[in-house]
Amino acid sequence: MKRIGILTTGGDAPGMNVAIRAAVRTALGMGIGVTGIEKGYRGLHEKLFIELDSRSVSGIINKGGTFLKTIRFPEFKDPGVRKKAYANLRSSGIEGLVVIGGDGSAKGAYYFSTDFDFPVVLVPASIDNDLYGSDFTVGFDTAVNTAVEAVDKIRDTATSHERTFIIEVMGREKGNFAIEVAVACGAEIALVPEIPADWNGIAESLRAQEAMGKTSSIIIMAEGAGKAESLAAFLREKLPEREIRYSVLGYIQRGGSPTYFTRVLATRFGSEAVRLLAAGKYPFMVGIKGDEILYTPLKRVVTTSRLPNLGNIELINRMAI
Repeated sequence: MKRIGILTTGGDAPGMNVAIRAAVRTALGMGIGVTGIEKGYRGLHEKLFIELDSRSVSGIINKGGTFLKTIRFPEFKDPGVRKKAYANLRSSGIEGLVVIGGDGSAKGAYYFSTDFDFPVVLVPASIDNDLYGSDFTVGFDTAVNTAVEAVDKIRDTATSHERTFIIEVMGREKGNFAIEVAVACGAEIALVPEIPADWNGIAESLRAQEAMGKTSSIIIMAEGAGKAESLAAFLREKLPEREIRYSVLGYIQRGGSPTYFTRVLATRFGSEAVRLLAAGKYPFMVGIKGDEILYTPLKRVVTTSRLPNLGNIELINRMAI
């Protein structure tokens, strides 16, 4: 293999730059040229290609986001669009592809690879930590720490004013992120898309906690479980004696300098992805279990759901006394 391409796609995640850096420098060390593809699958289709060398990835290990840029490109589902992207790779002498992204990126990588028998390896990068085949995705640890830090500051106000705060975090389809944030910040209640919320039951839980002497509470709500604003309005009506507030953390969760864990993980994943391509092994996703790097066929990644640890909901309930 003489040349590979690297792209980041879907939602950005802290550590994407780290994974790019690791892939570029591993490839160059093996005598493989590297082409950066800007704006994800759209850049693949529109041939937004740039040459990358070791200096191209200097000084980015501490930076969040992705210097290659990323954009959602649903048009990549069209076989004709993928065919044009394949032609662009062939005409540029690119013989393999490292895709850095989440579940939607995995599907695009799998279909593209199988369409043209083209070597593709996925580096899982998502703040949701929801891809089958890896204990952790690049960016998850950083995003959780960012959210926990924000919740800790809100708890200071909740305690001082004896308030209940509903904090809406990311997670449109899955509650992996919300559950881990809730455990880490000591929330009293966690609401996730996988479990239908009983708002009357939430009001009863808050009453029961108050009877035990609790004067403030934190509710972590995944965005896919409902709207914090709506729940706050409902609880104010049910519990008029309590001060109910809400906060939506929003895109702050995606940004920031990657943590130690994210940097190490992204470096290992990026490097291993190139080694897999060079060995002619594809289409795979690089993952980790414990401290061991493993490789999962992309077909299994895109056809197998990774459920959140719903057992931690019970753990949250046990801690809320």
